Amino acid sequence: MLTHHWLVRPRGGERVLAALCELLPRAPIYTLVHDAAALGGEWPVIHTSWLQRFPGARRHYPKLLPLMNWAARRVRLPPVDLVVCSDAAIAKAMRTDPRSTLICYCHSPMRYAWDPPISIEYARTLPLPLRPLWPLVTRAVRRADFAAARRVDQFVANSRHVAERIRRWYGRESVVVHPPVDVPEEPFISPGRDSFYLCVGYHVPYKRLDLAIAACQKLGRRLVIIGDGPDVRRFEARRARDPQAALNVTLLGWQSPESIGDYYRRAAGLLFPGEEDFGIVPVEAMAHGCPVIAFGVGGATETVVPGVTGVLFQEPSATGLADAMLSAERMRFDPVAMHAHAGRFSKARFLAAMGRVCREVLERGGGGVRVSG
Repeated sequence: MLTHHWLVRPRGGERVLAALCELLPRAPIYTLVHDAAALGGEWPVIHTSWLQRFPGARRHYPKLLPLMNWAARRVRLPPVDLVVCSDAAIAKAMRTDPRSTLICYCHSPMRYAWDPPISIEYARTLPLPLRPLWPLVTRAVRRADFAAARRVDQFVANSRHVAERIRRWYGRESVVVHPPVDVPEEPFISPGRDSFYLCVGYHVPYKRLDLAIAACQKLGRRLVIIGDGPDVRRFEARRARDPQAALNVTLLGWQSPESIGDYYRRAAGLLFPGEEDFGIVPVEAMAHGCPVIAFGVGGATETVVPGVTGVLFQEPSATGLADAMLSAERMRFDPVAMHAHAGRFSKARFLAAMGRVCREVLERGGGGVRVSG
C-alpha cells in the first residue's frame, strides 16, 4: 500500500511516487487531496481524506495545513504487511494496522512547520487576522508531526541533507536512497549551445527565481523559465504593471518532457539558485549535457560535481550567481562524463535500492536497515 501527502500536480515527489507504483504495482494510494486534472498521468486507485470535500481544497490545499494532521489521522488504512509512505508533510500520520510495517520515504520533514524562513514566508500568505496565530499553530503542527514520525518503522531520506533534518527534527536515523531520474540511454553531444539560461520547476520563494532573473539582467543574458508557481505569477504581475520589465525573460509555462529535454540540450546552463532537499531537475539537466549553476548547499552538493557537471556558488545573491555563470562560461564540460554521473541516479538504481530496503525491513519485522541505498 502507498500513501502520499497530496496529489495535485506532477512535481518531484509525484515522480518518486510513480516509481514506487512500479515497485508495488497493485498497491492503492491514499492521500489527503487529489486533483486528477492537474496531476495527469495514469495512476492506481486513489483514496482521499475528507479534506477533498473542502471548498477549494485542490487549489488552496497549503492553507489547510492546520487541519492536515486531523484529516490524516482519520484515514484508517486496511491491514496489509507493508505501507510505503511518500511524504513531505503529514501522510505518515494516517492510521496503519498494528500488524503493518511502515516505511517512510521522506522528501523532507514539513518545511512549512520546521524550517523558520519557509515558515515565515508561509505566514505571509495567510489573511492578516490569522498571522498572529501562526506561531501557536506551528507548534501544534510540529508536535503532531513529531508524534507521527515515532510511528515509522524505517525512514528513507532522499538525500544526506534531508537525513540530517530527520535526525535533527525527529531524532531518527535514515537510509539514503536518492530519487529516480529519467536518464537518456546515450549522452547527447551538442554541436554548440545557445546563449540562454534555463530555470525549470514549480517556483516558490525558497527556490529563488528572483536571483536567476536578477543575475541574467545583470549579465544581459536571456532566461527561459519553464513551469509555474507563486513566483512566476508574481513576475507576471510585475510585467503587467511594467511591460518593459525584464524583456530578456521568456515564460513558457509547463512543457512536455520531450520539450524540456530539448531545452536542456540547447541551454548554456541550468540555474538552480535555491536550497533544495535533493533536486531532480539538475540531474536531468546533466543527463542531457547541460551544465548546472547551483547554490552550494543542500541536495546540490550531492549531485553537482564542480568543474565536471557544473559550478557551485556560495553567496546567495545575484552577484554570486552571476559570477558563477561567468565561471561556467569559461569552462568546457564533457557531456559523456555528465551523462555517466547522472546515471548514478537512474530509476533502475532507485527501484533496486528501495526494493532492498523493503525486503530487509520486512525480514527484520519492522526493524531498521543497516545498508545504504
